[in-house]
Amino acid sequence: MTRKTAYLGLFSAAALILSYIESLIPFFAGIPGMKLGLPNAAIVTVLYLYSWKEAALVNLARILAVGFLFGNVFSIAFSAAGAALSLVCMQLMKRSGLFSPAGVSVAGGLAHNAGQVLVAVMVVENMRVGYYFLPLAIAGVITGALIGAIAELLIPRLLPLKEKM
Repeated sequence: MTRKTAYLGLFSAAALILSYIESLIPFFAGIPGMKLGLPNAAIVTVLYLYSWKEAALVNLARILAVGFLFGNVFSIAFSAAGAALSLVCMQLMKRSGLFSPAGVSVAGGLAHNAGQVLVAVMVVENMRVGYYFLPLAIAGVITGALIGAIAELLIPRLLPLKEKM
């Protein structure tokens, strides 16, 4: 149990560092809030090595830390909405057994964007914000596939560590 807690702490730290690195990368395609989703590599990896519960815990720790360190209440709300919908979707895709970690990551990226757009529609009380979803979805598919490919490389390398617990 102590080893598992230590590994989850390391994954939380990795997700936090990836969030910070992501904030330093100038990735702007004309859509406010568009990001690469680097922290999702840690979340997908935890989802495959442990379960959705541990992935949710690591994601929550990351969202709160990033929100309090670099953001505000709104950034926490947007991230939490996207992360919750993303994790539910990724868990369902993973459980089906039909998708690779890259496919699961793509679905998570799309769901994350959908959750954030839904919150934006509620915050600004204007359905036109929904027009942002199409470019976000395109970016979500591309970056989700890349992040999922990274997770696919990490999972088999980290699995022996998990088995030692």
